[in-house]
Amino acid sequence: MGSCGTWAWQELLVLLSSVWLWVGSSQPTPPGSTHPPGSQLKFRLAGYPRKHNEGRVEVFYNDEWGTICDDDFTLANAHVLCRHLGFVAATGWAHSAKYGKGIGRIWLDNVNCAGGEKNIGDCKHRGWGNSDCSHEEDAGVICKDERIPGFKDSNVIETEQSHVEEVRLRPVVAGARRQLPVTEGIVEVRYKDGWAQICDEGWDSQNSRVVCGMMGFPAEKKVNRNFYKLASKSQPKQKRREDVGSKKRLFTERQQLNYRLHSVSCTGTEVHLSMCAFEFYRGNASAACGAGMPAVVSCVPGPLFATGNAHKKKQRQQQQSQPRIRLKGGAKVGEGRVEVLKSSEWGTICDDRWNLLSASVVCRELGFGSAREALTGARMGQGTGPIHMNEVQCLGTEKTLWSCPFKNITQEDCKHTEDAAIRCNIPYMGYETLIRLSGGRSRFEGRVEVAVGAGDGDQPRWGLVCGEGWGTLEAMVACRQLGLGFANHGLQETWYWDASNVTEMVLSGVKCAGHEMSLSHCQHHGTSLNCRNTGTRFAAGVICSETASDLLLHAPLVQETAYIEDRPLHMLYCAAEENCLSSSARLANWPYGHRRLLRFSSQIHNNGRADFRPKAGRHSWVWHECHRHYHSMDIFTHYDILTPNGTKVAEGHKASFCLEDTECEEDVAKRYECANFGEQGITVGCWDLYRHDIDCQWIDITDVKPGNYILQVVINPNFEVAESDFTNNAMKCNCKYDGHRIWVHSCHIGDALSEEANKRFEQYPGQLNNQIS
Repeated sequence: MGSCGTWAWQELLVLLSSVWLWVGSSQPTPPGSTHPPGSQLKFRLAGYPRKHNEGRVEVFYNDEWGTICDDDFTLANAHVLCRHLGFVAATGWAHSAKYGKGIGRIWLDNVNCAGGEKNIGDCKHRGWGNSDCSHEEDAGVICKDERIPGFKDSNVIETEQSHVEEVRLRPVVAGARRQLPVTEGIVEVRYKDGWAQICDEGWDSQNSRVVCGMMGFPAEKKVNRNFYKLASKSQPKQKRREDVGSKKRLFTERQQLNYRLHSVSCTGTEVHLSMCAFEFYRGNASAACGAGMPAVVSCVPGPLFATGNAHKKKQRQQQQSQPRIRLKGGAKVGEGRVEVLKSSEWGTICDDRWNLLSASVVCRELGFGSAREALTGARMGQGTGPIHMNEVQCLGTEKTLWSCPFKNITQEDCKHTEDAAIRCNIPYMGYETLIRLSGGRSRFEGRVEVAVGAGDGDQPRWGLVCGEGWGTLEAMVACRQLGLGFANHGLQETWYWDASNVTEMVLSGVKCAGHEMSLSHCQHHGTSLNCRNTGTRFAAGVICSETASDLLLHAPLVQETAYIEDRPLHMLYCAAEENCLSSSARLANWPYGHRRLLRFSSQIHNNGRADFRPKAGRHSWVWHECHRHYHSMDIFTHYDILTPNGTKVAEGHKASFCLEDTECEEDVAKRYECANFGEQGITVGCWDLYRHDIDCQWIDITDVKPGNYILQVVINPNFEVAESDFTNNAMKCNCKYDGHRIWVHSCHIGDALSEEANKRFEQYPGQLNNQIS
């Protein structure tokens, strides 16, 4: 792992929006256009490398620059856009962020022009700001290098490159070059095929704050400028040489510096340097920055990326006090649906007026840098529970989101389809250089290979991971480390991917919680390899996916439908065959007597971004003659009765009798139906209902004594199928059983309440009467 640090500064790049070619629409806004009357769209070309007549298309709408998604993009779209930019026509277009990924909003998606429109707003599209894309899908155009006669463009790209696309923080102290993340160094911007410095004359803490935010750090700190300053020119040459040597050769010689920017002036709320005011040096810059030196920045890492004892202590302190904000449903660290804690209950934020300023406040509050994207339309999945905030309008200087102006929600204002989400800048850690996939049909699948034993200057040694015990949670971490999203499957055998010359097993006993950033952070056997099957066919593999399902139980329905039934044994033969009764049932005097059952309905929703499909294919489903249906999952849910201290006194489980779409939200079509050996699954936006009156939809409480208990239901308990979030798979209720009746109340999803409220729930003293307050 050490060797990757030596070139880490080469990898530490942040893509920035360009700051040139502001071009007004070549035509006045026509009546009936889909943008506000009286407003004039602006367009520009961005990206690197490129010529003056090509680049990523960026559009200025609603006081914010954004991009256009490449979905359904055509040459006709490019013709309209090139005319906007003052060119006579388009010769081509580019997809998949060929000119680099933009930042900010993705304003247009599924654009469909005929080619003759005068305004891009006249073309068919999904609506302004309504997109399901990421910036990896930013569209670009190549325009014919011929201007429209009379087209006025006061800011044409000059022959000399005049934009800022990439920025890095270059460490200059030898020890810092091997340590990640890089928190201090010289600020450099990409210039042509190399890097250039920024003159620090007038440089202040607000500039440093913007750079640190881009690098993934929440705050800046004062840097010892004198430590970096070169020996003055008035000193003798020998003296200067000694001073430079004593400072571990902090800089190259002054004449090797290449200044590009000066007079940088940021307010501190910008999410990237290109939004600040600055000037370029023109022509020969060899005598530039005479009274200054290259700008140097020092950043404070967030708790997740902290190193050293002082930082670790701060991290422990923050973990002890529960935060009032969190991210859910994201595949990578620093991204997800924003949830806030209010009145001891977690809820979401409505996306009305949601922007990069507010998103950056959240990112920094969570210990990350500034925001890369402010996402709308439940792009990270729909939340549950209340929607606590609407129309959040941060200035960008707030320490916490709760300090920003916002409106409270009324029932008519927002739905969970409008949940806001973010993607934050995070520090470069180099984890993706220590893992790779081989043999797969696409870059999203393959046998896992990890780099081990790399010391200073040594080349890493690649090896395989033992497949024993490898499952969904381990695959989640591997896919996250690879930057490939969520895990679809974790595979313990990969004989069909035997395409690599790497054959040595180097890692075994990997056991992850699922939230780690790297496999090296999981438990494992270390250098003491312990793997029964060391052949390559038993190496671990993964199939990754950009999206995942997310199941959760509708808690109120459990509370509303719970009741007790004494069911005769002669009606329970099929249930006994499927192990739906407690172990004491085997000793009963069949078919005489009865079992006492706690029955309730389960309504299981898929709130994720991918359909929930059983792991086993249809060919391996098990037919149960007694109930006359196929089981696609042996255990789909666990039902437990627990004492307040967590001791299990009764349990039940339910196989997936049939995973299907019982009902769906408006405008969502059912896709899965069990009849006639149909496909099983739960579509996004649909739910599967298991009614209280079907077999095994119960807990056998025949042996349970009267008392106060917790009813717990856990969906997908063995992590057989990957989900974006497993923390919401459990539901808990308080219940009191007096030997004849049962009261079930306070049902909630496991992560829906604050830690304090959960403690009160677990210390529930019991009901004194049948009035639930």
